[in-house]
Amino acid sequence: MSYLGLDIGTTGCKAVVFDSSGRQLAVSYREYPVLSTQEGWAELDSRVVCDSCLSVIRETASACADDPVRGIGISSQGEAFTPVDKNGNFLYNAMVSSDTRAAVLVDKWSEKFGRERLYEITGHTAHPMFTLFKLLWLRDNYPEIWSQAASFHCFEDLIHTQLGVTPAMSWPLAGRTMLFDLRRHDWSDCILDALDLERSRLPRTLPSGAIVGIIPDNISSRLGLASGAIVVAGGHDQPCGALGAGVTSAGTAVYSIGTVECITPAFTERIFSPQLFTNNLCTYDYTLPGMYTTVAFSLTGGNLLKWFRDEFGQAESKLAEQVGESAYTLLLQNMSAKPTSLLVLPYFTPSGTPRFDTRTKGAIVGLRLTTTRGEMLRALLEGVTFEMRLNLKILSESGIRVSELVAIGGGARSNKWIQLKADILGARIKTVAVTEAGCLGAAMLACAAHTKEDVRNLASKWVRVTGEIRPDPSNAEFYNERFAKYLDLYLAVSSLDV
Repeated sequence: MSYLGLDIGTTGCKAVVFDSSGRQLAVSYREYPVLSTQEGWAELDSRVVCDSCLSVIRETASACADDPVRGIGISSQGEAFTPVDKNGNFLYNAMVSSDTRAAVLVDKWSEKFGRERLYEITGHTAHPMFTLFKLLWLRDNYPEIWSQAASFHCFEDLIHTQLGVTPAMSWPLAGRTMLFDLRRHDWSDCILDALDLERSRLPRTLPSGAIVGIIPDNISSRLGLASGAIVVAGGHDQPCGALGAGVTSAGTAVYSIGTVECITPAFTERIFSPQLFTNNLCTYDYTLPGMYTTVAFSLTGGNLLKWFRDEFGQAESKLAEQVGESAYTLLLQNMSAKPTSLLVLPYFTPSGTPRFDTRTKGAIVGLRLTTTRGEMLRALLEGVTFEMRLNLKILSESGIRVSELVAIGGGARSNKWIQLKADILGARIKTVAVTEAGCLGAAMLACAAHTKEDVRNLASKWVRVTGEIRPDPSNAEFYNERFAKYLDLYLAVSSLDV
């Protein structure tokens, strides 16, 4: 028996098939473009996304004919939705998380509804990324599409319609819409009323791992799936990735080190606090029953390393082509081995949590003629990690304590980078064998639903720890002292009008 995890991202989708022991059997990927016709707009052609998803499902499932796919789980990007008419036609492109066109509507609508009231219902603070405000923009700007739409779907449940099952949105993904009552685990009637949106135009909601339906034989045959293959509710990509990294208990979090850096912990109680509200740190359902999560993130992450490579790493890029090595690997090998005397505010993009600051720019402070390129590189990575330490500090003060991190993503392949993070955060960081944690988490949910095995037991077998890096005491002490200066740096730079 085998199980397929589909990960629907912003720039591409990937399907991975795993056997019943968690061994990877097949993988397929399709890239698609993000469309931007105006400043602040970022869309996906939903038909292209759906066709790409069906293609990667077909390719991976067909490659496993000797061990046919019995179940599918979906890990999906959040917030983006597609309006669909009664005949199944897609009426408008999906606005992805980075689309900010609804920003002009957020304050007025939230003040009228009540910002604190909105947070107490949904566990999220108002921001134009969320589905609620994107729907509001569509209603006000394209009333003809609003009236024609028989249903609105995020990508998880939109793919369900293509697989021939009655669509359902997982609780973790529903939480990202800001239409979902976290306490009642249902759509919020008062929010829907304020939006003039009938609940009949939204899919049903299910906890992660619940069976959504059985794929009809004509569709399963066309896709190369086993007859009677099931679809299960998956989740938002971050908690799916955390599950795929083995995060099954409180006190542990996944640290995704990619273009954007993101920490996703698991905890056992819904936590609503003034501090989380003020710092834009949400609470919503995790991919395990009775557990919850939040997302702490920096929009400047691995993209800062890419910037450094492009602007200052020409020698490594040229050498990488000659020796068949990654330029990033060569750069990190030449990174300063010791903590630096520089301080970096990593706001090279708009910030993520806790500040949601779109105005303040990045800064490098402490440069001398003796400063080396290796020191600059390390300082950039230190700055991003200090920002993540700030997020962990706020979470800890709110009762969400993280003592152990599991690293995934491209950055997890560098022990030097992981050591730097362990030293700054003062936490143990494990590495795991899996490279596609979102797909693995979704596939585990499908396997658990099909075999009736507890998903925690599956995680203990499927997720293979490859190493653990602990903080270096002397470095950790130095960084503890530097952290206070990092906080002062933000106050100084943010006061400048540059």
